Amino acid sequence: AYVKNTNITTDAAGGAGLFAYGESGTAYIANSSITTKQGTSGGIHVAGGGKLYAWDTSAETNGQSAAAIRSDRGGGTMVINGGNYTSNGTGSPAIYSTADISVNNATLNATGSEAICIEGRNSIHLFNCNLTGNMGDDSQNDCTWNVILYQSMSGDSEEGNSVFEMNGGTLSAKNGGMFYTTNTESTITLSNVNINDASDDDFFLKCTGNSNERGWGTSGKNGADCLFTAISQKMEGDVIWDSISELDFYMTKNSTLTGAFINDESQAGDGGDGYANMYIEKGSTWIVTGNSTLTNLSCAGTIKDSDGKTVTIKNTSGKVLVKGTGKYTITVKTYSSKADTSGASKATSWSDYEVEKPSELTD
Repeated sequence: AYVKNTNITTDAAGGAGLFAYGESGTAYIANSSITTKQGTSGGIHVAGGGKLYAWDTSAETNGQSAAAIRSDRGGGTMVINGGNYTSNGTGSPAIYSTADISVNNATLNATGSEAICIEGRNSIHLFNCNLTGNMGDDSQNDCTWNVILYQSMSGDSEEGNSVFEMNGGTLSAKNGGMFYTTNTESTITLSNVNINDASDDDFFLKCTGNSNERGWGTSGKNGADCLFTAISQKMEGDVIWDSISELDFYMTKNSTLTGAFINDESQAGDGGDGYANMYIEKGSTWIVTGNSTLTNLSCAGTIKDSDGKTVTIKNTSGKVLVKGTGKYTITVKTYSSKADTSGASKATSWSDYEVEKPSELTD
C-alpha cells in the first residue's frame, strides 16, 4: 500500500489508521494525517512481521491501549522519519513495541500513559526526537515510570533482550520515575539526550523484580538483566537495583550522574546472586546524593558530593578504601581506580535504519 496526502479517521474499536500485517504486508505513508477515536486503535500499526514506513505523517489516538505507533503479536519493522505522534488514552504509550521500530526527528507525546513500552525481544531507536510521557499512578503497579522494558508473559512477544536507544533530542516525564526494567534482559543506551524529570522523580533507573498484579513473571524470580550506557549524557535521580537482577552501568564521554545507588530488596523474595556494577570512564562524574550500595565500582573519573567534597568508599567488611571528606559513603564488594568500559553498548545512527522514500510517494 502507498498512501500520500491523505486524511484517515476511524471510529471503531480496533480501528487502526494504517495497518501492515504478515511478512508480505508492507505499507508506505507520507504527508498524511491519522486520527483514531476508540480503544485498541493504533495510529500506524504492524503485526505478524509486517513492515511500515512513514514520512512527515501525524497520528493522534484517543482510546485505551491505542499507541500512536503500535505493534502487536508477531512483530515487524517500522521506520518513521518526521511527523507528530500523540496518544491520549490510558495504557496508550506514544510507542508500544513488540517489533523493531526506528524514529527520526519526530515529536512523540503520550498524555495519559508512559512514553515508551518495549516488551520482550524487540527494540526502539530514536534520533533527535522530542518524547514526552504522563503515566498515571495505578495500584496494580509497584511504581510509575516513563519508559519500560519488560516481559509481560502474555505471549505478545518472544522472550529476549529489549533494546531502547535515544540519541539526541529531549525526553520528558510528567509523572513518576524515568526508566523501569523488570522480568527481562534489556539494553538502554542514551547519547546526549536532554532529560526533564517529573517533579516527584521517584528514580532515574529501576532494575528490579516486581509483584505486578498482572503477573510479570514469578515473584521473587522476575528480576532484570540490564546493560545501561550513558554517552555524553547528563542524568539526575537514583538508580534502584536488587539481588535478583543484574545491572552493568557505564558512564562514558564526559557523562554525569547526580543521584544515589540504592539496593532495594522489597521485590527480591529470598534474594539471589545479582549485582550492580558501575564503570566511570575518565572525564565522567558521579555526584553522590545519598549513601549508596554497589557490587563492584570501577572509577577512572570523578566521584564527589554536591558540595564538591570527596566521598568515602568502603568494602562490605567495613574497611575504608577511600577516605572522603563528605557525609556520604559508598559500600562495595570491590573497588578499582581504573575502568574498563569495553562492555558498554555503542550508539547507532539514523543512517543505519533510514529507508529511501519510494517514487510512488513523491509528488
